Amino acid sequence: MKKIFFIIAVILIGFQSTRADEGMWLLSLIGKNYEQMKAQGFKLTPEDIYNVNKACLKDAVCGLSNSNYPLGFFCTAEVISKEGLLLTNHHCAYDMIQTHSSVSHDYLTDGFWALSKDQELPNEGICASFLMYMIDVTDSVLAGITDETKESERRSLISKRIREIEKKAKTDPDYNVSVKPLFEGNQFFLFVYITYKDVRLVGAPPSGIGKFGGDTDNWMWPRHTGDFSMLRIYASADNKPADFSKDNVPYKPKHSLPISIKGLEKNDFVMVMGFPGTTNRYLTSYGVQTAIENNNPAVVKIRDKKLAIMRESMDSSPELRIMYSSKYASTANYWKYFIGQTRGLKVNNVIGKKQELEGRFTEWYKKNGQEALYGKSLPEISKSYETNKQKSLAHTYVLEALLQGPDVVMFPLQCYQLNSLLANSPNDKEAISAMTADLKKEAEKYFKDYDAATDKKIFAALMEMYYKDVPAEYHLDFMAVVQKKYKGDFAKYTEDFFKKSIFTDKARFMAFLDKPTAKVLTADAAFELAQQSLSMYYKLQNTQSPEYEKANRLFIRGLMEMQPEKLFYPDANSTIRCTYGQVGDYKPADAVYYNYFTTVKGVLEKEDPKNDEFVVPAKLKDLILKKDFGRYADKDGNLRVCFISNNDITGGNSGSPVINGNGELVGAAFDGNWEAMSGDIFFENSVQKTISCDIRYILFVVDKLANAQNLINEMNIVQ
Repeated sequence: MKKIFFIIAVILIGFQSTRADEGMWLLSLIGKNYEQMKAQGFKLTPEDIYNVNKACLKDAVCGLSNSNYPLGFFCTAEVISKEGLLLTNHHCAYDMIQTHSSVSHDYLTDGFWALSKDQELPNEGICASFLMYMIDVTDSVLAGITDETKESERRSLISKRIREIEKKAKTDPDYNVSVKPLFEGNQFFLFVYITYKDVRLVGAPPSGIGKFGGDTDNWMWPRHTGDFSMLRIYASADNKPADFSKDNVPYKPKHSLPISIKGLEKNDFVMVMGFPGTTNRYLTSYGVQTAIENNNPAVVKIRDKKLAIMRESMDSSPELRIMYSSKYASTANYWKYFIGQTRGLKVNNVIGKKQELEGRFTEWYKKNGQEALYGKSLPEISKSYETNKQKSLAHTYVLEALLQGPDVVMFPLQCYQLNSLLANSPNDKEAISAMTADLKKEAEKYFKDYDAATDKKIFAALMEMYYKDVPAEYHLDFMAVVQKKYKGDFAKYTEDFFKKSIFTDKARFMAFLDKPTAKVLTADAAFELAQQSLSMYYKLQNTQSPEYEKANRLFIRGLMEMQPEKLFYPDANSTIRCTYGQVGDYKPADAVYYNYFTTVKGVLEKEDPKNDEFVVPAKLKDLILKKDFGRYADKDGNLRVCFISNNDITGGNSGSPVINGNGELVGAAFDGNWEAMSGDIFFENSVQKTISCDIRYILFVVDKLANAQNLINEMNIVQ
């Protein structure tokens, strides 16, 4: 037990040897980094970032999520006015923009701007959460637990204590609380958020700005994308969270970010606050090898096929283009990410770097007489990866080819509770009526963006791919039916499947909801497949053993004990973090140099009217040619679009505010760079960059192109 608390003490001690650009730091501990930050140009105090007693920067940064998973943040946004106006990325609001779009109101292509608050569009199910406070609860969670405690008992005790802590912390129905493990269970923190449930779409530029460059430029530098959109939080009259209502009023924030149009120069200090999703910086060489050889290629192969089918449909009609635009963008983003990550892991020799660290670790514990405690960790980790290789592959296929593959696999799961009700309480007409009414609302949203012909092609292709690529022991039951009754012909099986299922046709599904029976539901092939897929997911969810979990926990603990001079930061896990660094250029390869900012000159250089990724809106082109940049031009009269810095971010940080040393907003982070795609596993100090949209370009688009002076006027813009 003493060993555990020794290493926790090491975590909490600040030292100055860690590179300032690397690290996703917990806000309550940011004071440990203060001297480094101050030396780089930070002019505020740690209390200006995190303070539970007065307004501070944390109060202007929120996580965006869906109401069914309020702490599953998919993006970050920041408050930029005293009326609850939010800035985030275009790709973060893309699904909202698509939902409100139609052929007659194509907000994806043309953009959308609310010139008054009554024009702002509600987004059902979208939430915005602000951190209220965070507390280290390690002592409470791990009390009495030692290295000798059995893993099953350890899990049970920790789970029980976490539930108790969370229950005690939820002192308000509008609070969402979560105890998160850090350093693979060596440390635990409680996070308490307040969640607002009425978030409306205020503005978004045309895709020719917000998505300029498309898949071609995604994850690349130099970049010329105005990746931003605007939302607004609404609250009750007393400024508390409330469901959507016409009576709600704009949220009054504790703090909103002033906006600087002074601009940035090389070596200027910048920090990013947001909700990074997942990193695996402590992954071993064995895990890296599995990613390169096993899991990443599977993800790319599956998404390749799905994207090709969607693209063919989207190119066939404007309706299908709008219908599948958000699904396509979501699939394509991490399709390219995993291509780049695999490349980066190889090019940057991450396996070699991990092996070098593991060698030093082995040498250290042997030299210091710690072999009994740490000697089994790496061998057990290696054994677990080798033993579970096929199981891990199957887990990837369940996620990618089934649950995130055809739409028809996931949608039937929404009827799971209805099935239980029909089977166990068929005479409870009131409950059944209420549930079917809710399902009809969900069905309207689902079928609005559903094309059975497209989904049929995706279904046939991915089911056959799963069958061929995944070991037989992880096949789903329906696959035996395909082999026996359809002689292995997935195309023929798919025809019958889509012809008969109530989930592939809106009229059939609505008719079922008018007269629902358990017999019809349980006999439906799509409902049966959905349950089989979910069952397989749970079967494969823990691809590693309890022995692996203990070995990995000890390995990370040992690394921290081996390097007591180093300030460690925990992997990203969708909790709010602060990163800091400087604006700067880089050299990605021999004889190649990249400047630290781009200008609108590059927009016109990339223009290609025949390629929908590089179409420049006519009004934007006219403004650029006239150099009508207003007060948003830089000192040389140019209009900058994007800039890069060495901040440490990942998915979930999209939309995060980029803040200067005075606490003023200077940009919105939206991407990383191709040369450092392995960064979620190993931070590449020399080339890893955060790509951000310059706030001056954002304001220029809002002011000059959208003529939305109503929004400009409510911001606090400083020179």
